[in-house]
Amino acid sequence: MKKVFSDEDLIKNLNLYYLNRHLKKKPIEKYHRKIDESQLHDREKYKKKAEILLLNSFMHHFPEVKFENLTCESPDFIANFNDKKIGIELTEVINHLEMKKVESNLNKVFRQAEILLEQEDTTKYRGVYFLEFHSNIKFDIPEEQQENVLSIYKSIKRNKPVGCVKSLRKSFHRRNVFITHEYNMNLFDELCSEKILELIEKKNEKFPYYDTSVDECWLVIVSDMNSIASRYTFIQDREHLNEVKSPFHKIFHLENLCGNITSIK
Repeated sequence: MKKVFSDEDLIKNLNLYYLNRHLKKKPIEKYHRKIDESQLHDREKYKKKAEILLLNSFMHHFPEVKFENLTCESPDFIANFNDKKIGIELTEVINHLEMKKVESNLNKVFRQAEILLEQEDTTKYRGVYFLEFHSNIKFDIPEEQQENVLSIYKSIKRNKPVGCVKSLRKSFHRRNVFITHEYNMNLFDELCSEKILELIEKKNEKFPYYDTSVDECWLVIVSDMNSIASRYTFIQDREHLNEVKSPFHKIFHLENLCGNITSIK
């Protein structure tokens, strides 16, 4: 019986993180092995591995943090820091909710094109492909999805844009074919501080149900900059974050591309 997420699929879906030269590979690999050895369902293992990768930038800021429980819930992780037992609750702030479904459909199209290219010749086409698309393309219309898959497939084969593809560039990767959306920053793409405050309020309500054996519980809010639904360029009305009230001992906002961290509490 095929796993829900094979090792190959996991590598493909998380490859953007591995391209980051700032990735703390040794602890990440060790933590991933521990998750693999756990009794979690494959889907939960995948989720935990992705969460640990989102925390990579956090580990740069707190290199002394050592995770001791990677598979717990409420909070997501338990770690040791300065002789204290710290619970770490991780949550992602979505900046463009309407893009979340679009991105999900886009990833399905990418995966189909990857399979076509690998079936033809993995060695010839292996690499990471960053694609930009024409603005009028709809990826949520089933009737157009197969046409878009073929356009992506042909663009990579011919090394030039075809159909829905506006531009493409390739980066080296030694194993597989990996297709992703081109990273384009909008200078005026703000993340409203209210979204962060609303997220904190929701987590505050769950706080009484968290593990009470920890000395402190930290909330880490992540903007996944590899996701078009989560990326941003600046936080609007950042000063409002100073007004936060929460039972969490510490609250951070983290973006995982450059690793910038904001201490909210």
